[in-house]
Amino acid sequence: MESVFAATGPFAGVSAACRRVVRGSRERHNWLQLVRFATVGGAGYAVNIVTFAVCVGPLSLDYRVAAVVSFLVAVTNNFVLNRSWTFRKQVGAVAFEAPRFLVVSLVAFGFSLLILTTLVGLGSPEVVAQAIAICCATPLNFVGNKLWTFHR
Repeated sequence: MESVFAATGPFAGVSAACRRVVRGSRERHNWLQLVRFATVGGAGYAVNIVTFAVCVGPLSLDYRVAAVVSFLVAVTNNFVLNRSWTFRKQVGAVAFEAPRFLVVSLVAFGFSLLILTTLVGLGSPEVVAQAIAICCATPLNFVGNKLWTFHR
């Protein structure tokens, strides 16, 4: 019987990525890297939520604008910390990694903005919805940065 990961044609690239993720999940250093990524993410999460709360509270910005502002502050914080600590053994030229980090972050941000908008539309408080949306986008962010941004 052929493996589910043995796809050909237009799904061959997806199949290869799936095999790589499965293989990588067996490596101890990847789990330690995930812990460092989560620690940096925790700091970025705090920066994001505080910035978001200030924007929707005292500054009275629309929650979508606040999400963009808090994203920009947090993504800058996270790039510096992930580059210098989480993926330090894998880092290359910043001119190569920064655009990739931004692309991965923008994809994750788009996903989180969709969740944020949906939750607020369903009546969830804005800060709570933002907190949930960030958590939902975190796995996407880690895999993208691990496999594309900081990959040698």
